[in-house]
Amino acid sequence: MTYCVALQTKKGLVFMSDTRTNAGLDNISTYRKMFSWEDPGHSMITMMTAGNLATTQSVVSMIEERMKAPGDRTPSILGLPSMFQVARMVGGILKEVIANNANAGMVASSAFNATIILGGQVAGSEPRLFLIYPEGNFVEAGPDTPFFQTGETKYGRPILVRAFEEDMSFEAAVKLLMVSFDSTIKANLSVGLPLDLHVYEAGSLKIGTQRRINADDEDFATISEGWGDALKQAFESLPDVKL
Repeated sequence: MTYCVALQTKKGLVFMSDTRTNAGLDNISTYRKMFSWEDPGHSMITMMTAGNLATTQSVVSMIEERMKAPGDRTPSILGLPSMFQVARMVGGILKEVIANNANAGMVASSAFNATIILGGQVAGSEPRLFLIYPEGNFVEAGPDTPFFQTGETKYGRPILVRAFEEDMSFEAAVKLLMVSFDSTIKANLSVGLPLDLHVYEAGSLKIGTQRRINADDEDFATISEGWGDALKQAFESLPDVKL
């Protein structure tokens, strides 16, 4: 399992993903699930993956191969005119990879399923954020749905719903994501540190601030401890229920 979140704010996009991949408690590994590409001045694209690891690695490899040798029939995602076209291409690649694996002898294609959060900006348009499904179709974030989650979403969602504001600063957005991930990590062993962070400033058209948050990260430890104390204080401040 995994957990990935992307926020769309007025200032830009903020992405965070964990790195834990497991096939049972005795087979836990660390793999990067966030990938970013740029053509400075033209486009910046970030992708986060959840689901079957073989499927997501194949999708990333196919994207990068097209970057090395783009052609008329297989253009690079960095050469496309809009983020909508990028989402269509990535969705098509994901659908193709899943179909090829499912046709190789396995009965249940769901074993190869994966979902992708895709965000970025192409020159001449605003930053955009998409959630791509295994079938290759996708939905776009907007004012009513300003963030996307994939993977183990339920534990970290309440704080996002209650505290997200579209005009919040990048610093506040990162704090919000740290709380969301801390809640998820505490509740589910299949999600864990280290975490990958990318903060993209709208209009920059280049990869922004990137950071790996390890187990000894002081900021994350402070947020985790402070959030736990704040929850306890809030609970204790509530009136007792009369029996």
